[in-house]
Amino acid sequence: MQNDHRPVIGISCGDLNGIGLEIIIKSFSDSRLLDHCTPLIFASNKAVNFYKKSLGDIHFNYQSTREYNRLSHKQVNVFTCWEEEVNIQPGQLSDEAGKYAVLSLQTAVAALKQRQIDGLVTAPIHKNNTQSANFNYTGHTPYLKDAFSAKDVLM
Repeated sequence: MQNDHRPVIGISCGDLNGIGLEIIIKSFSDSRLLDHCTPLIFASNKAVNFYKKSLGDIHFNYQSTREYNRLSHKQVNVFTCWEEEVNIQPGQLSDEAGKYAVLSLQTAVAALKQRQIDGLVTAPIHKNNTQSANFNYTGHTPYLKDAFSAKDVLM
């Protein structure tokens, strides 16, 4: 999984129109966090760049990857979950933003199940735009309970 003693922590991007990517970027602009883990954000370069640019002068460097064995343990990594353009409208509910929040979460959970990452942090999703025939959950917790066949969960 890694050649380093720091755990690889997967981070779902949350609702693309929400605060998830903004919080993630602001958090990892403090490079001291890299002393404790190797972050792997499940999103797209375009989405990360949108929020990086909107935050102005912030120190946040990352590398893109599509392969778990090519992570940089010296910077933030973005695992590319999608390439297509997504219309990001901060503060607005949209089915499209919910679709990509779910894709990020599902890709991160698959990586956790395959032991490609050591842990998972989830950014906020909005229950009203993530519900679909393919994702009939009220949030992360019931989805994770089902995904891991857990008897009990605690938020």
